[in-house]
Amino acid sequence: MDRNNSVGFCNSNNNLKVAKYMVHYWEEPIISGNNGSGAIFFSNCNLKCIYCQNYQISSLGEGKIVSINEFIDIIKQLESKGVNNINLVTPTHYTNQIVEALNIYKPSIPIVWNSNGYESVETIKKLKNIVDIYLVDMKYMDNDLALNLSKAKNYPSKCKQAILEMRKNQPDDIIQNSIMQKGVIIRHLVLPNEITNSFNVLEWISNTLGTNTYVSVMGQYTPYHLASSDPLYAKYNRTLKPIEYKRVINRLKNLNFKNGFYQDLTSANEIFIPDFNKFKD
Repeated sequence: MDRNNSVGFCNSNNNLKVAKYMVHYWEEPIISGNNGSGAIFFSNCNLKCIYCQNYQISSLGEGKIVSINEFIDIIKQLESKGVNNINLVTPTHYTNQIVEALNIYKPSIPIVWNSNGYESVETIKKLKNIVDIYLVDMKYMDNDLALNLSKAKNYPSKCKQAILEMRKNQPDDIIQNSIMQKGVIIRHLVLPNEITNSFNVLEWISNTLGTNTYVSVMGQYTPYHLASSDPLYAKYNRTLKPIEYKRVINRLKNLNFKNGFYQDLTSANEIFIPDFNKFKD
């Protein structure tokens, strides 16, 4: 889509806008490892999650417009620090620009597509032979929930199709020296009062992709943005109860996932959120 003279729902045009880049140590162990992940956080988003912890950049659009050459220079700077990979965080709305850049310069380390899962099959097809690792959210199995909390129409069906295409692009999970080189990791953030949604996500993954799939269940939910201020979303204005998270982890274990990650509830802490007032760390 040509956005030279307009912006889409994501509030983006044809200019790449980067909010921050840094060596990131708080991703899954097979992504961050000891050397960290070279994370590039993009401004704006194609979702409007009421609980987004990165709302300053996703909803408010804070960041800096960069040229393709400046973006390539950021990649090179991170690569020179010895990171395990280049981690593109919320990149979907800049797909064409990112593909253009990576066709000019492809680093020697893996490219991670760290997305919210709300994207088209056509987008994922563009990434074949460019993206090495898909680190993708699967937020919802309930259309009404997705629309209410993220303004995402038909999220479950779009996310399912996108993930299946990601699996086609990278059919094998390859781990070397405890670090993923190629593959797919599916993340799921557990939400307060929505345990059934979590069960349904895990069961779809198990039934469709199998229990060898790398799954990361996250307990870091903290009420930010509208979840902490709008009475309409009062039921989401709290962290997870231990029993809620325990039930989801038990389901992960009972489904016999071989490659499951899950956090300690102490991860629901703002110290793990990057400082978006700094463009570079």
